[in-house]
Amino acid sequence: ATYVLQGLQPALQTLVDGLSGPGLWLMVTLRRIVETGGAGVQNPDDAHDAPAEAEAADPDRGRYDLALSGITFGYSEWAEPVVRSLDLNIPQGDHLVIVGPSGAGKSTLAGLMTGLLEPQAGQVSLGGVGLLGQSAGELAAQRVLIPQEAYVFAGTLLENLSYLRPEVTDADLDEAVHLLGAEALVERLGGYAAEIDPTPLSAGERQLLTLVRAYVSTAPVVILDEATCHLDPVAEARVEHAFADRHGTLIVIAHRMSSAIRARRILVLDGVSATLGDHDDLLTRSPLYRDLVGHWQVPAQAAPPR
Repeated sequence: ATYVLQGLQPALQTLVDGLSGPGLWLMVTLRRIVETGGAGVQNPDDAHDAPAEAEAADPDRGRYDLALSGITFGYSEWAEPVVRSLDLNIPQGDHLVIVGPSGAGKSTLAGLMTGLLEPQAGQVSLGGVGLLGQSAGELAAQRVLIPQEAYVFAGTLLENLSYLRPEVTDADLDEAVHLLGAEALVERLGGYAAEIDPTPLSAGERQLLTLVRAYVSTAPVVILDEATCHLDPVAEARVEHAFADRHGTLIVIAHRMSSAIRARRILVLDGVSATLGDHDDLLTRSPLYRDLVGHWQVPAQAAPPR
């Protein structure tokens, strides 16, 4: 995989030279993959290999507090930092939602939290252990990131849903499918043993399947990067409540401000600074947060944190 990535890198560099945000994210992430020898890049034919490695990581390494200490990151040496001198502690079991305008660094922060991006200064640690230097298997056992564009591969539905936990039981799958509201979709697709073609699936259906995949994983930290943007607000609320009640930590990059209402804590990014608080606190202290709440018009069905 590494030599293929190295061959593609010059062409991709030309492609992203005139781009910001997503293009630069692609280039930096690609470089990170190449530098680590392709760790974490999997051929679809090897779909069951990496999860087995992830399960081998020690699950009892201590509490999974996520800590960002003095983090600074920019997409190039000459670019303005997207994240600047950020200190953030996320205790195990927290429910944090990150909000901010486009380009404020929300997805960049998700990449830093998961070890996909390497900070230019500072350290990200999970359970007191720095992310850099850990193997792909160790990282996969500790955190799962679900991006906006969900990935479903050709194969059985069971292979897709159990990709991060091959030994998952039908009972655990049934529970996850029920809690996330995916029962009708699973039935329509023909059940767990059915072969599926991802092409005709809608964006929302693909998101729902990857959310079930993340829910049944054993990773104690789940990061949803606009991973419910193709679901309706009611379905999104159901998903977030289920993940909030799941063991471990939930971090959400918000697509709708209703996600912030459901959170224990909210981090507001403006591209320069970061403000942390709860909903009522930020309405008082953060003009940007007030503007975001007003702009997105929080749906009436948004419920307070439980």
